[in-house]
Amino acid sequence: MSGVRVAGVGLTHFGSHPERTGRDLFAEAALAAKEDAGVPLSDVEQLNVGNFAGPLSEGQGHLAPLLAEAAGLTCPATRYEEACASAGVAVREGVRTVRSGEADVVLAGGVERMTNHDTPEVTESLAIAADELFEVRAGVTFPAAYALMATAYADAYGVDEDDLKTDLANVASKNHDNAIPNEYAQYQRELTVEQALDAPPVAEPLALFDCCPITDGASAIFLVSEEYAAEHDLDAGVSVVGTGQGADRMALQDREHLARTPAADDAAAMAYDDAGIDAADVDVAEVHDCFTIAEVLAIESLGFYDPGEGLGAARRGETRADGDLPINLSGGLKAKGHPVGATGGSQIAEMTRLLRGDHPNSDKVDDAEVGVTHNAGGTVASAVVHVLEVAE
Repeated sequence: MSGVRVAGVGLTHFGSHPERTGRDLFAEAALAAKEDAGVPLSDVEQLNVGNFAGPLSEGQGHLAPLLAEAAGLTCPATRYEEACASAGVAVREGVRTVRSGEADVVLAGGVERMTNHDTPEVTESLAIAADELFEVRAGVTFPAAYALMATAYADAYGVDEDDLKTDLANVASKNHDNAIPNEYAQYQRELTVEQALDAPPVAEPLALFDCCPITDGASAIFLVSEEYAAEHDLDAGVSVVGTGQGADRMALQDREHLARTPAADDAAAMAYDDAGIDAADVDVAEVHDCFTIAEVLAIESLGFYDPGEGLGAARRGETRADGDLPINLSGGLKAKGHPVGATGGSQIAEMTRLLRGDHPNSDKVDDAEVGVTHNAGGTVASAVVHVLEVAE
């Protein structure tokens, strides 16, 4: 089994690009990754691309060969759809392909174009990642679903509503602070805890700044075998050493716990076992904070905190940039943005930059050796976790 190196990464700016197409965005990210990797496009043997809403947002199905063409590739191409975890799955399958020896070079990533539609249309598109029969028909949207999860968390662990809102506001403020120097982030501006608390409600107890924005963007990752990296003398100093995937029931009503995310528990356990590490070995993490409560659930599923203990981590400073375990130094989905099908690839790109020292926040983790990414679909009915390490 071959080891897997990240040879290069590419990102577009995450934000509002309604005049651009998905193929245009992905081509930009793919060509940036090519330049970063120093790998010729002719060596790419497979394209794995995550995309969630292309048929709805652009009226475009059969997307993968179109994106391959836009990026200048002639290899087989496949689109992966797992809601917000689409790119995470695309990367995972790329890792598995390289490990198996089936390919030496795989380009993986994702793309989403969303801002060409208004908010109600985007909300309706995103809602199909929930259970259509038992949730969507009843009018449940994702802000409402995560509000239910936040309320269940408070009930399960005896958290006062004001304390819940304050702790979640600290998560939002932290991630905005992290996004300020990130040139790819949608919101490079400060958000105070007070501003977050004063924002209008969206779905109680969640307010406006507890929610990630609507975003356009693309991500691309060159995954190569260790043998290929050595043969071509590539500067590929980060390895993907662990990968895991988990699942849960779609509808919240069918779950045993609303305040836990078993899919992420399973994905993390699988990835840690694959990498031969445990949670205590992790130095930095990028987690799926589509809503502030999602970050709390993620850091508990990843084993950084016991259930019920993760809520106050940002307020206590533990997960801030200067804390013991920095979380979402990219700004996370909350401030960097969430182009749904691209997010899992973006997390890998940001972690790679952090570990190799060329991210604007790398100085916050200059001795980091191990990083984890956590990408979730819907209300975490699906989850993908990767472990990245500085290569020896």
